[in-house]
Order: sequence, then structure tokens, then C-alpha cells
Amino acid sequence: MFESLSAKLDNAIKTLKGQGKISDINIAQTVKEIRKALLDADVNYKVAKEITDKIKDEAIGQKISISVSPGQLFTKIVSDELTRLMGGTKVDINLKTDVSVILMSGLQGSGKTTFSGKLAKMLKSQGRQVQLIACDIYRPAAIDQLKVLGETIGVDVYAEPESKNAIQIAKNGIEFAKKNNRKVIIIDTAGRLAVDEEMMQEIEGIKKAVNPSEILFVVDAMTGQDAVNTARVFNERLNFDGVVLTKLDGDTRGGAALSVKHEVNKPIKFIGTSEKMDGIDVFHPDRMAQRILGMGDVISLVEKAQQVFNEEEARKINKKISKNQFDFNDFLSQLEQIDKMGNVKDLMGMIPGMNKAAKDVEIDENMFKPMKAMIQSMTPKERENPDIITQSRRIRIAKGSGNSIQEMNKFIKQFEDMRKMMKMMNNKHAMKNLMGRMGIPGM
Repeated sequence: MFESLSAKLDNAIKTLKGQGKISDINIAQTVKEIRKALLDADVNYKVAKEITDKIKDEAIGQKISISVSPGQLFTKIVSDELTRLMGGTKVDINLKTDVSVILMSGLQGSGKTTFSGKLAKMLKSQGRQVQLIACDIYRPAAIDQLKVLGETIGVDVYAEPESKNAIQIAKNGIEFAKKNNRKVIIIDTAGRLAVDEEMMQEIEGIKKAVNPSEILFVVDAMTGQDAVNTARVFNERLNFDGVVLTKLDGDTRGGAALSVKHEVNKPIKFIGTSEKMDGIDVFHPDRMAQRILGMGDVISLVEKAQQVFNEEEARKINKKISKNQFDFNDFLSQLEQIDKMGNVKDLMGMIPGMNKAAKDVEIDENMFKPMKAMIQSMTPKERENPDIITQSRRIRIAKGSGNSIQEMNKFIKQFEDMRKMMKMMNNKHAMKNLMGRMGIPGM
């Protein structure tokens, strides 16, 4: 996430590291490099100039305390300005009404339908009764896609496949939702490859008919400054409430995230961080600024862990580890929980100082799949009793999981070493060691 921008900003601020004081000369050089980094990230020139001018004004004349270096102080100033540029504080969606209607908008390919499913899953996990409505009547298989997502997350989808009246579908869907006591309604609408009058009139008609409590504009973060221009057009017609940036797990330059709040004066409310249905995060400007500057985001990492790891389950695992009874069922459970936390490289970037390590290594996001396949090819008795897995059993498990016997032997050896270490340390730093043993670089 923002790897190129992070690297360039880090190089720019290096100018001040080791300096005894902040001077007009070294500030000017650093600010020049920061402005270049922002422009390379596809940030609008006026925006880039405005933020760097403010950084320069803030930095000049700053007194350096004994405990704070010029580089640290300047990093703090840049972080504060990036935070301000991206909105300053987190802004929640409006779910205060008895029945809340969320209207999705955006161009085709921006990820509206997928994000509708992600948002529905998030809200459902909070205990809300959610209804999805399929109003994209133009894109082939759009309705089917939403239905598949709905089935995956256990949320009902209202659709009228034969109808060509999106406004009426929206109205009928809301009536259906109310009759079935659904408190949050998410309407997925059609997009186009470019802004056109027909599309804008249709979504304006839906807005007028359903009076949504929240309108979200979904935009592909990889489109850079074009995303900001599109947001401006949609905002003029819809006066939307917030922005959703999708595909932040891709090779995004960051221009959209840094510019969109400034350009349309509407907050970024959510970001899409992966293709998985759990790949959605509430947007925190301060945390994002810190991540861009390589300062990590421990708070978000802890929140992700809290969402995934069950406290009672953790106590049971700890007890089994202390008795050396940790088995393959427990290990599979841990792998699945780590997997739910999201992109491993992205998680590494949340740890202060780890962003560079994450940038320099290639991490296979499917690294756990062979391990899971081997465990799932075991019998229940073998999972519960790792010590009974003889060579003949290993050969059978390897064939059943599509792995070689060498890979199977290596996996068993890793598991045995990990159990010994867990027993010895009585679960101290167990997760760190688990990830290290499984080959996650830098852990």
C-alpha cells in the first residue's frame, strides 16, 4: 500500500537525519523532494504545493529538543499535514435512522458490487439486519454476482432480473426489506465506463425515490487523479456523503487518497484492502499518514487481531501448549485466523519499522494453502495425534494433498520444532514464532 510514495518520502526526510538542527537550506531541499514525491504519486500540483508550503512554514524556526532529532520532528510535521489533507479524523457512516438506506455510486469497474458485499458483511457482524438490493440492470451477470456474494456472507439480496426500471426495483426492494424487518439497506447501482448523462439521471432518480441516509462514492484508488476528477462530477450531481477507495492492495500511487478530500470536501469513509470479503477497513486519516511515512499502524493491527482471535479459544490453545497437546486441528485454526486478518505483506507494513522489510521481499499470499491441504488430508485421528504420523502415512497425506513427500516431511519437521518451542516458551511470543517458523520474512 503506497509503497512507492512511502519510499520517496522516506528518502526525502533522510536529508534531515543526522543534522544537528533544522535550517532554511535543509528544509528547502527536503520540501522540494516531498513535493516531487507527491507529484509522482499523481497528487494534483496545487494540492502538492499547498501541503508542502504548509510543511515548510511549520518546520522553519522549530526548536529541537535534546530527545527529538530534526528528522523525527520533521516526520511528525509531515504526518500532521498528511492527516489534515486526508480529512483529519475518522467519519462514520450515518446509521442513526430507524431504517438506514445506503446508496452506492461510481463508475463500472470501481468495485461497487464487491464493496457492497463487504460492507454488508461488516454491518452484519455488528449485529445489524442487512438487505442488499441489486439495481445494476445493465452489466451482464451483475445481479448474479451480488446474489453469490449475498449467499457467501449470509445476507438476502432483493432482485428483479426481468425488470429494466432500476428506480422501481429500488423502491420495491426497500418495501420488501421493511416488511422483513431489515434495518440497513444497501443499494448496488449501475456504473459506466465513463460518466454519462443517462447514468447520472438514473442514479439521481434513485436518490430522489429512496431518500438515502448515506450516499457513498466508490472509486478505484489505482486511477489516481482521474479518480478525483470523477468524484468531483458525481459530487456535483449527487452531493454524496463519503468516499470509498478500493484496490488499495494493488500498485496504487496514492494520489486519490491524498487528494480526494481536499478536492470535493467529502471524507474518505472506507478502504478496500483485498479481494477477500474481510478486506474492508474504516478509514483513519492519522493512521494512514503514519503508514505512508513508515511509522506503522499498531492500533489497526490490534483491532484486526481482536476481530479475528477469540479470547476463550486463545485460553484453550495456551492450556494445550503448556501440556504439549497442541495438534494439527489447533494449528489449522491458527492458520485460518491469520488468513482472515488479510494481506500478510500489508500486516507487516502495520508494524513500525517493518514497512521496508515488507517492501523488499516477495510474499506469496497463498503460502498457507499447501499447509492447510496437508492437514485437511489427514484423518481426524492423525490431526489429534501428530506423533502417530509414520512415513507411510506421510506418503498418503502428501499424495492426497497434491504435495511431494519432501514438502510433507519439511512441514512435519516445522510443526514439531514449533511445538517444542511453544512448550519451552510457554506461549511467550507464540504468534511471532509461529509466523517466523512458517517462513514469513522479517518475523
